Amino acid sequence: MTTDQPRSSHLDERGRPRMVDISAKPVTVRSATATASIRMLPETATMIQDGGSKKGDVLGVARLAAISATKLTPLIIPLCHGIPVESVEVDFAFTDDTTLRCEVRVGTSAKTGVEMEAMTAAAAACLTVYDMCKSVDRAMEIGDVRLLLKSGGVGGTFTAEPRR
Repeated sequence: MTTDQPRSSHLDERGRPRMVDISAKPVTVRSATATASIRMLPETATMIQDGGSKKGDVLGVARLAAISATKLTPLIIPLCHGIPVESVEVDFAFTDDTTLRCEVRVGTSAKTGVEMEAMTAAAAACLTVYDMCKSVDRAMEIGDVRLLLKSGGVGGTFTAEPRR
């Protein structure tokens, strides 16, 4: 690693991965909103909307998966701190006849943010939809996982630019 390149906070002076020391940071109220989408056949979308899946309430199970994922994020993302998840809201909306969008809002009072928890939850919700509907549509595509909004902490507020 050369000295003229900026060093990631997740790397030590020798370039090895490390967990960032947040012990001196103050506890602040923080929130993050993330989204992910899953594209499917129109028939699959109709089945979900009509509650016709043989496996049960697809969106209900996906909502629970998203909530659970927020709590498990540090087990999935190696350098992510375990933080108290204090609130989780999960919303689903079909943006057209083939695309389901999941939006997750996560809140906490902690020394670090909840961006990773929100993005992990949105992805987990879409993966759960895939799992529950794969018997009728194996070609579903998951994508567009992104942070939409982050607030709190030293970094302040971040709002993503709209996608075109």
